[in-house]
Amino acid sequence: MRRALGLVTLWLSLASGATARPELWQTSSLGDDVHVIDLETRTLVQRVRVGPNPHGIAAPRDASVVFVSIETDGSERGELLWIDPRTLAIEHRLAVGPEPHQIATTPDGRFVYVPCRDGSYWVVDARARRVVTRIETGGRPHNTSASADGKRMLLSPMGTPRGVTVVDVARGHRVIGTIPFAGSVRPPALSADGRRLFQHVDGLNGFQLADVPTRRVIATIEHATPLGWLLVHPKLGWLGARGLQRCHGLAITPDQREIWSVCGDAITVHAIDEPALRERARLESEGKGYWITFSPDGRWAFVAITERDRVAIIDARRKRIEAYLEVGSGPKRNLVLDVEREASRAAASSPD
Repeated sequence: MRRALGLVTLWLSLASGATARPELWQTSSLGDDVHVIDLETRTLVQRVRVGPNPHGIAAPRDASVVFVSIETDGSERGELLWIDPRTLAIEHRLAVGPEPHQIATTPDGRFVYVPCRDGSYWVVDARARRVVTRIETGGRPHNTSASADGKRMLLSPMGTPRGVTVVDVARGHRVIGTIPFAGSVRPPALSADGRRLFQHVDGLNGFQLADVPTRRVIATIEHATPLGWLLVHPKLGWLGARGLQRCHGLAITPDQREIWSVCGDAITVHAIDEPALRERARLESEGKGYWITFSPDGRWAFVAITERDRVAIIDARRKRIEAYLEVGSGPKRNLVLDVEREASRAAASSPD
């Protein structure tokens, strides 16, 4: 029955003239919009105005909806938004805790975990469109990772917890353990099998690797090239010729063979399929990178250059920056989706 429905959906898409095209969705943390960019033409499809300081962004496996967190800096409440990726219409808004950062959704789109400045991760039932519980982690809830099977959420709050909280989604969003790290945690990257967690840690020019089942760090990887002359502060980073530099972008290639780490204006590539996680390549961007994501086929990597209001497009096979795209103010989190969109709709796009 499921196969038959899939064939019907495909036929209807073809009959309507819709085609699946890869799109980059880029939030503007200092603005009020999300830039949607057609990656085949590298042109703007539309600026979706969502509200002040959009920060986190996530989508389920079928790309049927895009979730965006709205920080509204300084406000007592933030928001979680539902956006239809085909019409680019905002379908729903839900009030959550203050200044929500990087969200994650279960692959089926049922639950969204929202890290808020009140020390809690707010858990939202996306179907019922309501908050079902809050998980206190302490510190400053900042980043979130969902396992590919939807069974686990890994919560990475900044600050004194100095660790990642592991949550069993199916068993009432219950905390089942923590993984201690060497310092305040920043961006994470979770392997497809859910067993390995790569984690940026303040004060480390590199990343740590934890074994999720045993809840322990098994490797600390330092990048070969220094970030600066001296470590000014564990949170601020290293001082060098190009100002303060720190690590804030980590992602695994879709084929699970490489881990890419963004530290300051350097992008370092390490081999996952080698025991020592050998450093394979290093690229230098035109400014400090803040977030990284890959196209579903692994051909391209995209790094948000926050201070330049640009996104670097990188040929992931050749390890070479191909171009920079102009985007909104203060670009941070991003993702790539294959979206079915009417050709006429895409052609009629406008920045307004």
